[in-house]
This record gives sequence, structure tokens and C-alpha cells, in this order.
Amino acid sequence: MKYLMLSLFLLLAANVLAQVRGIVKDNIGEAIPGANVFWMNTGKGVTTKEDGSFSIHKPAHNDMLVISFIGFQNDTIHVHNKKEELEIILRDGVELNEISIVRRKMGRMKLRNSVLNEEIITSAELSRAACCNLGESFVTNPSVDVSYSDAATGAKQIKLLGLSGTYVQMLTENIPNYRGAAAAYGLGYVPGPWMQSIQVSKGISTVKNGYEAITGQINVEFKKPQLPEADWVFANFFASSTNRYEANADATLKVSKRWSTSLLAHYENETKAHDGNDDGFIDIPQVEQYNVWNRWAYMGDHYVFQAGFKALSESRMSGQSHHANKPVTDLYKVGIDTERYELFTKNAYIFNKEKNTNLALILSATWHNQDALYGKKIYNVDQTNAYASLMFETELNKQHSLSAGLSFNYDTFDQYFRLENDAEGMSRKVFDKEAVPGAYVQYTLNLNDQWMLMAGLRGDYSTKSGFFMTPRAHLKYNPNDYIHFRLSAGKGYRANHVLAENNYLLSSSRKVEIAQNLDMEEAWNYGTSVSTYIPVFGKTLNINAEYYYTNFLKQVIVDMDSNPHEVSFYNLDGCSYSHVFQLEVSYPFFKGFTLTGAYRMTDAQTTYKGMRMEKPLTSKYKGLLTASYQTPLGIWQFDATLQLNGGGRMPSPYELADEQLSWSSRYGSFEQLNAQITRYFRRWSIYIGGENITNFKQKNPIIDASNPWGDNFDSTMIWGPVHGAKAYIGVRFNLARN
Repeated sequence: MKYLMLSLFLLLAANVLAQVRGIVKDNIGEAIPGANVFWMNTGKGVTTKEDGSFSIHKPAHNDMLVISFIGFQNDTIHVHNKKEELEIILRDGVELNEISIVRRKMGRMKLRNSVLNEEIITSAELSRAACCNLGESFVTNPSVDVSYSDAATGAKQIKLLGLSGTYVQMLTENIPNYRGAAAAYGLGYVPGPWMQSIQVSKGISTVKNGYEAITGQINVEFKKPQLPEADWVFANFFASSTNRYEANADATLKVSKRWSTSLLAHYENETKAHDGNDDGFIDIPQVEQYNVWNRWAYMGDHYVFQAGFKALSESRMSGQSHHANKPVTDLYKVGIDTERYELFTKNAYIFNKEKNTNLALILSATWHNQDALYGKKIYNVDQTNAYASLMFETELNKQHSLSAGLSFNYDTFDQYFRLENDAEGMSRKVFDKEAVPGAYVQYTLNLNDQWMLMAGLRGDYSTKSGFFMTPRAHLKYNPNDYIHFRLSAGKGYRANHVLAENNYLLSSSRKVEIAQNLDMEEAWNYGTSVSTYIPVFGKTLNINAEYYYTNFLKQVIVDMDSNPHEVSFYNLDGCSYSHVFQLEVSYPFFKGFTLTGAYRMTDAQTTYKGMRMEKPLTSKYKGLLTASYQTPLGIWQFDATLQLNGGGRMPSPYELADEQLSWSSRYGSFEQLNAQITRYFRRWSIYIGGENITNFKQKNPIIDASNPWGDNFDSTMIWGPVHGAKAYIGVRFNLARN
């Protein structure tokens, strides 16, 4: 203890070194992320963060600060003082009267200065595809997979590092969200036009936001009324060949110098039931959703306040559309009605801007009500969540910074369910609750932006699982501007709510078996990556290679192998792990044109009742090739993405009466092509595109679709797309503040 106290004393006694801070914007006040900021005739520099801000140490004998970004004129600032606050406006390289978009905004950015292996997907990248919701935002991303969980409900799940999305911590503006009952359908609750950016962090993340991130974090940043780039009015209208229609609109009002507010609204309706393979089951669920959000912001000199209230209502209908040999009253139907309300506040008091010393309090509450019917099976749940986080951050000096905080999370699940396809079968009512208070401390060391170390430790106490510790550490080393090395290691935990998170599995005839005393899941994650930025013919060739290993100490197994007519949940007895290697290369071959290629290999295995096997429905590899071209004046943009999805193992099949297997033991690889063309005008743009242009569809995605009340019916054997090629058209309109 005395050595720890001595170390803290030495840190606090260190001299505070001079820092030049600032923000880089364009001529309409929009922040420029990824701009280069460096001292003239030196190799010392930084890149601006997502909000355009930067912080750089001033050398003793250099006063000339250079700021550059593609598409803008370079600017050189004479910095007089060692401590200075700068606001830098870059002028466009080309100015036109009728076209306001004169440069190429960056779509996906690897954060060079971050100790974490993370990237930002900006609104420019999101606009390269239809991106109707969060689940459709990763079409051009090689790291995140989004696929259907079953062929009846339309539920989608994320996969990261070869594991299901329940091991990814979902955040909205750094608040844990879409947990428990929202896990199955939550990707459809976030409209694409609402999003400002998505931050994807792979592997173990920081300890600030809790203990749940095992394979990574996905944080969604929404449009904010206080930002200079917020539009007065924005609208987006979308229609597809599957009779899906969407309307999005948001408006921002500057109430006063300090106060601002915005209202965001979303409506979608899949108006027609489609049965492309004529198996009697709807391929694309009919979904009607209303979504509205009002948020407020107060931006004071030292006190900052944000608050918002969101309401969602969704109706999801699927199942059999017809049956030649059965009466209409005997059709197998799926109906899921959801009401969801969210409330949050953020409060921050800034004590010292130069040292980033601040105290922040985050409060949020969520009410989620879902009533689901799968044939004659029932799963109704009311989930209530309350979350609080108190955080203190400060920079002790240029090298050392400290963050510490307290958190509290409270969940209740009021569940009513019937797990048999029998209207007279037994129903059960179960109430479950968990409270988890916790605390964390995190230390960051930065040695001239060459060596960075971030180490954190948090302790939490669960009323169900007891006390547990979460250690995490990240190391970054960049010997020069051309190559960056990263290492990470740490633990993650996750509490299970098996029915709430997996209720889509009820859309089958499988019996459900849930073991008693399920463990809290516990896993170690180790990662390493190398990022290179190589000058080639006056442009930068980006190469990123990474490897991640996730090893479970405790895990709740979802077993669909031991008994093909049953899905069982029980504690892991054996080993369970995943190895993931990924290589990504990107190069701007000529002005406006960028080509990105990626390849990923996955080895994920789990022990099922004494037998170690590949995780089912997990592709062994994935290839991705994306091409994007924007004409010199920014009038036209062309985007195309080709995905190669590798084969994998199916859950164990069984023999039919004719000695044939119910399904193949493995599935093969398949390709998908998406493309979009966008035409920009001064205040609006129009885009047309196609999804799954290769028209690949999984044959017979529903097992024994002609007899859904029988013992062999199963809609969960999904490994590929269930619908064919789809065309769409959309219009965007914005009225900027300036």
C-alpha cells in the first residue's frame, strides 16, 4: 500500500506540461475528424478526434502548427503561447455556387491515436447503403456480421470475433442499451438516419461502461442538437421492391445561446407478405414501427446537460401465409408486439478544461414490453432497467491521466410463457431481478504518443452471482507514423436471461430445456493488431492485421446438437473458445476512388455434453471487397460491396423415415453483391440501389414447412439469406443552419 501511495504522490507532484488544444472545422462549422495536426518540419503530430478536437504538446523551439486534410487548403498557425485554445477553420479546396459537397468525407476511420483497436463508421459511410436501421449498417464492414436468427420472425443478430451478439456490449452514446428482451430485435430499433456515427471496438474494451464487453463494444452516436453541423431540418424517404416504405424526419431548434432541442421521428411499414420460395411461410415479416425521440441540451461554460425521451411501438407479423390442405384457422402464425420507452440524462461539470478535469453523472431508465406468439407458444415479458454512472476524469499531466467512477445497474424481468404448441398446455409466470453496484479505476500512460498504456480494474457485486473483478489492459506502440502495434488482454462477464434473449427459438417444434443454477458467463479475451500507413505513389496504403482469442471459463451453452428435437441451456463442462484472424487492405487508387479488401478466418469451438465441435451456423471465413468512387465535384457517388461468406457446420441432423437426413451436416459458401448510386444536389440527394443482386437464397430454410404443428418443424436452421434480390430508391433532404 505504501508503494501505491508513493506512486500516486509522485504522479500528483509531476509538473503539468504545456498543451495546445483546439478544434478543426470546415467553413460551415462542421467538425473535421481525422485531420492532420503537426509542428512544421517535425514528425510530431496528431489527428483530430471524431468531434474535430485535438491536443498536442508544444515543443520549445517551434511555433508553426500545420493543419491539413484531403480536399481542404492547408493552414499554418503561429502559436505564441504554450497553453492556447484554437479554433481552426479550413477552407475548401474547390468552391462552387450550386454544389455544396466539394470534398470526400471519410467513411470508416481507424483511430490512430487510440490505444484501443477501434474504428468509426461515419454518416458518410452509412449513406453508402440503404442503412434503414442499425442491423443494416454493417454491409460494408469486414469485422461485423449481421444475419437472420430464424426464418419466421426476422430476428437478426450481430456476430463479432466469431461469437453471437450477446457477447458484444451495445451502447447508445456510451450508455448500455438493447440488453435482455431487446437483444433479439433491438437492431431494428435504431433508424439509420438518426445515427451520426458508430464506434466499433474489438476485443476487451475499457472498464468505464461495465463488465459485459467480451468480444467488443458497439457504440451508436446520434444526431445532437448542440452540434454546429446539426441541420435545421432533415428528411429521408425510402421504398423497396418488397413493398417496404420508410419516412424519417428530424428538426433542430436553437432555443437560446445555451439551450437547443431536436425532434426525431421514424415510421416504417412492410406492407406486403412475401413468399418467394412458395413454402407457405412469409420470407420477410410484416413490420410496422413508430419511433419518436425528443432530446434537449444545455451547453454552459462549465456545466453541460443533456436529456432525452424516446418512445417506440412495433408490430411484427409472420408465419404461414397459406396452406393448400389446411383451413385458414389452422395456419401457424407469429405475432410480436413491442412497446418500448427510454429516458436518459447526462450531467457534466468541467472543473479545468486544460486538464480535462470533469465530473459526470449519467442516469437512464428503460421500460420494455413484449408480447410474442409463436404458433401456440407464448412468451410475454416486461423488462425494466435502471442505470446510473458517476465518473471523474482528469489529466495529471501530459503523460498521466486517471479515471474513476461508480455504477449501478438494476434489471427486472416479469415473464409469462408457454413453451408447448398446445393451447391447453401449462403456462408459467416467473419474476427475476438483479442489482449490480460497481466501481472502477483506470489509468492511462502516454509517452510522447509513441507508447500508450491503459490499465483498468473494476469490481462489481451481483445480487445473483456475488462479487467479481474485471481486469483489463491495453498497450499501443508506434515507433513512427507508418506502423502501430496494439496488444490487449482482459476479462468480461455476462448475466444470462435465456428466454428473453433467445425467444425467437420458440418458432420451432423443439422442446425447451433450461438447467437450474445457470452460471454468470466469464471469459478472457486476448488480442493483437498491426496497422500500417505506407506512402505509395503519393497516397497512403493502409494495411491492418489482427488476431483475437476468446477463452470461456464459464458459459451457458445453447445446445441444438445433442437432441435435434430439443434446444437445451446448461453450464459449460469442457472448453469453449474462438480464434479469429483478419487482414484488411485499403488504397485510394486515384482521386475519389478507394478500394478495400478484407479476409477473415474463424475457428470457434464449444463442448456439447462431452463432445467438442465447431460452433454451428458460424462461417469459417469471410471475404469482402468494397469499391467507392465519387466524382471530382462530388455530384455523383458509386458504391459496390461484394461479400464471400464461407461455409460452416449445421446443428446435428436426424434421419427421416426414408433414411434421408433432415438437412445437410454442413452448408457451403455463397456470394452477395450490393450496389448503390447517389446523385447529390445543393440541399438534397437521391439514391438507388440493390441488395443481394446475386439473388442467392437458402433453399428450404424452414424444415417441414408443410407441417408446422408436427415434431419436425424448425425455422431456426438459417445460414444464408431467405429472400432474393431487392431494389430500393430513396431521397434525402437537408436544410443546414448556414
